[in-house]
Amino acid sequence: MSIETDIKQKKFRSPFQKLALNLVYTTKWLEYKQLESFKEHDITPQQYNVLRILRGQQGNPIKVSDITERMLDKSSNTSRLVDKLLAKNLAKRTSCESDRRAVDVVITEEGLELLNVLDPFIEDWENRFNIISEAEAEQISALLDKLRENED
Repeated sequence: MSIETDIKQKKFRSPFQKLALNLVYTTKWLEYKQLESFKEHDITPQQYNVLRILRGQQGNPIKVSDITERMLDKSSNTSRLVDKLLAKNLAKRTSCESDRRAVDVVITEEGLELLNVLDPFIEDWENRFNIISEAEAEQISALLDKLRENED
C-alpha cells in the first residue's frame, strides 16, 4: 500500500510533506506491530527498551541518568519505567559506588528470561525489513541520520 492509499490523501503540498507524513505514519505502524508482541507479556515498548539497555550492560550496573541518554523515546520518564520494572522483578537497584546520590540498576534473571522469550518476536518484527536490501537499509538509515543532523 502507498501512503496515499493508507491515509486517503491524493495530493501533498510537497514531496517533503509526503515524506514527513509517511515517516510519522510508518513509525506508528511499526510501533503498533511491535506493541502486539509486548502486550501478551505485560510490558511496554519503553520498558522493553530499558531492559534491552540493561542486558547490553552484561551484568554491569548503570545509572538511571545513563539509561535516559540511551532511550529511543527521549520523552520517557526513565525513573518511572525503572520503578515498574523493579515491581515486576525484571530489574533491581544497587547502590552506586562512585556517587552515593545516584542509583544503579541491573537486570535480573527474570528480566533476562523475558528478553529471551521476546527475542524471537523482535527478530520476526525486524524481519519485516527483509523486503529491502542491506544496501537500501543502510541508505535509508543514513538519510534518517541526515534528517536529524540539523536538530536544534
